[in-house]
Amino acid sequence: MKFSTESVLAVAALVAAAEAFAPSHPAPHRANVRPLAMSSTADAPTGEKKPTKKEKRLQYMKAPDFHRRGFKEVRENVEKSMGEQFKSGLVDELKSNDFVIEKDGVRVHLAKDFGFCWGVERSIALAYEAVEHFPGKTVHITNELIHNPEVNDKLHEMDVQFIEKVGEGQKDFSKVNDGDVVILPAFGASFEEMTLFDEKNVDVVDTTCPWVSKVWNTVDQHQRKGLTSVIHGKYAHEETVATLSFCDDYICVKDMTEAEMVADYIVNGGDKAAFLKHFENAVSEGFDPDTMLDKVGLANQTTMYRKETRAIGQLMQKAMMKKFGPVDAKDHYLEFDTICDATQERQDAIHELVENASDMNLDFILVVGGWDSSNTAHLLEIPQKAGVRSFHINQADCIGADNTITHRTMAGEIVTETFIEDIENPDREVVMGVTSGASTPDKSVQDSLSSIFLLKKMSSGGQKA
Repeated sequence: MKFSTESVLAVAALVAAAEAFAPSHPAPHRANVRPLAMSSTADAPTGEKKPTKKEKRLQYMKAPDFHRRGFKEVRENVEKSMGEQFKSGLVDELKSNDFVIEKDGVRVHLAKDFGFCWGVERSIALAYEAVEHFPGKTVHITNELIHNPEVNDKLHEMDVQFIEKVGEGQKDFSKVNDGDVVILPAFGASFEEMTLFDEKNVDVVDTTCPWVSKVWNTVDQHQRKGLTSVIHGKYAHEETVATLSFCDDYICVKDMTEAEMVADYIVNGGDKAAFLKHFENAVSEGFDPDTMLDKVGLANQTTMYRKETRAIGQLMQKAMMKKFGPVDAKDHYLEFDTICDATQERQDAIHELVENASDMNLDFILVVGGWDSSNTAHLLEIPQKAGVRSFHINQADCIGADNTITHRTMAGEIVTETFIEDIENPDREVVMGVTSGASTPDKSVQDSLSSIFLLKKMSSGGQKA
């Protein structure tokens, strides 16, 4: 699967950020031995500066058995395999027909930006290449590669071993043996996991999205400036888990409500025990809101809703201005935009569908993507908050032959309900919008639309008989 011109330009735009986490030159070849981890403060000579987590990660990446650029000798086969698995003739037809198609009594409006982003394509390609490059070796992966059931099912078929989760935030790495291969997913891996693999005699294939690395750059700057990182994200999400592991002092807020709690504490203080109880799973060890909220920097999980992140940023800035005054506030607050472009483009595109829903006479908007996918869940929020009927499904099987749909609500519940109203009427055209998350292949959209076409055709045919 070839990357688009847009993808190549996006990669180029991130080179500066990604290179900060990349080795400056290839390490010399050495026998299959991992480098020793950098010395801790206790082991370092007196007066030697303690290396940052970013600097340690940089050293891990210099190892000859740490792979980030894929394996050229198997690339052609992988591109062919990905094309067969993910491409869609129907979606290509929609794109070539101004994103509209009519078929079997259904009119479909496709969002202008949707589906696979270049970071996801890159991650899948690297993972597939790793399996082909290391025949006969046991290949592990630390999490789902991306939040898409078809992609992860394919990795299972390729005999990739998914590291078992054994508790809240805990994994069993005991089955990773010398000589094995470990794939780091698109979300990245925690600093602790990377340290563990550095100490093991394994090959590491890093598929981390460069946009995630950009966030790690940001929190590194926070540390260097003595700031506490305020992360807008879901503390249990794989990407945020990895990001928090690269922070020293942090607090994670999932939405504006929690951000308002933090801002209020910054300005007015409050019940420290109650505050820490609420955020007990979302703060760094030893977190003290009385001292650690005087200087903060904002970053976010790359797949969050950008408008909310911006609003949180404005809230934090106003809190610092109120506490320290407009002149000194700049010394207490730092902000970087770390929402990825693909996330924003897909949000903008569904906004366009929603804004034109009445003119298009849309009956509903279908959002296709993994139920665990944060970026897909945020796409659903946009029509839902605008009062446009909409459904988030993870695959075509969610559309039942009895005209029901099983979907994920904004609250995270999986429910089943009647799908298309008055579907039996052969004279009534169904008009729908459709989009998909950044980890969703075009083939998943095609399969979902094909189920709707068949449902309408069979229902209307039955009415005629």
